[in-house]
Amino acid sequence: MQPSFVIGSASRIYIGPVNEILPEVLPKNRVAAISDAAIDRLHPELLASCETVLVGKGESIKTLQTIETVCRKFLEAGIDRSTFVLGIGGGIVTDITGFAASTYMRGLRFGFIPTTLLGQVDAAIGGKNGVNIDGYKNIAGTFNQPQFVICDPALLATLPEREFRAGLAEIIKIAVIADAELFARLETVDFARLRSDRELLAEIIRAAIRNKAAIVERDEHEAGERRKLNLGHTLAHAIEKCSTRLNHGEAVAVGMKRIAEAAVQAGLLAAGDCERITALLVRAGFALEQPIETKRMLKEVTKDKKSRDGLVRIVFPTRIGDCIVRTMQPNEFASLMQRQTKKEGAI
Repeated sequence: MQPSFVIGSASRIYIGPVNEILPEVLPKNRVAAISDAAIDRLHPELLASCETVLVGKGESIKTLQTIETVCRKFLEAGIDRSTFVLGIGGGIVTDITGFAASTYMRGLRFGFIPTTLLGQVDAAIGGKNGVNIDGYKNIAGTFNQPQFVICDPALLATLPEREFRAGLAEIIKIAVIADAELFARLETVDFARLRSDRELLAEIIRAAIRNKAAIVERDEHEAGERRKLNLGHTLAHAIEKCSTRLNHGEAVAVGMKRIAEAAVQAGLLAAGDCERITALLVRAGFALEQPIETKRMLKEVTKDKKSRDGLVRIVFPTRIGDCIVRTMQPNEFASLMQRQTKKEGAI
């Protein structure tokens, strides 16, 4: 079976019905699945033939303690290096699966079936597997590609509306940084109908994955170009650290809006492009209200894992479909954000 995309020589990405693809790509040896109770309830057929370890839900369980629990259960079950590990769930499950599989007995083969839009277009794609420490996002982790990823749009039918929307933020992000044509396409999409139009949804998912896979292929370990994928994320991670009001996609949407505004302030982005970015986020259903004070948010920015040598790396859009990564002193970035806050009368 031919994959839709390939990253490196071995990581294959498929888009289509999981019940047709999985039997063709799953190794015939022992399989251990990592999932959560929601998937066990909503999609029991995906777990029926696997030995399964269930983890909890929410960012609070994406920790080294959870990895240790998974590894203990693997030990108790006698899982060894011949076992294939299958992560079935959202981005938290795939992060935990990738990290556990990459480190248990120094590495097991693994694959993903992401069941959220966020997972299908972002979290499961690219081989970054991480867990949080003290609320700081993905501080401990690995770069290790899954053997395969199966993205089935039909699995998204059971997603709550808010979780579906979270994935839209990552699709808009990839369009802003890399695909002006996709951005223009999204400006015409009826988001209220997107969930029911399976063909359109598959088209949008395919376009988002195509762009991310191409970037990862050129820079797998985030030494350069892959940093562009962090548009809005430095602020989003700070927001998530300080507040539980927003999920990841909602925080990314707020981060994108604020960074686009700052890019205009810095003379990097035309005001009209900033307005288009904000308008598309609003059309997609994001409120874009910053839930914490700017000073508090900026205090956390230097602790982001992308910081280095006391400097912060910030992704600024320069036009629809392109961006740059700027290395800045924290006080320089804070000054830019605070000028923007004062100008707009924001928090």
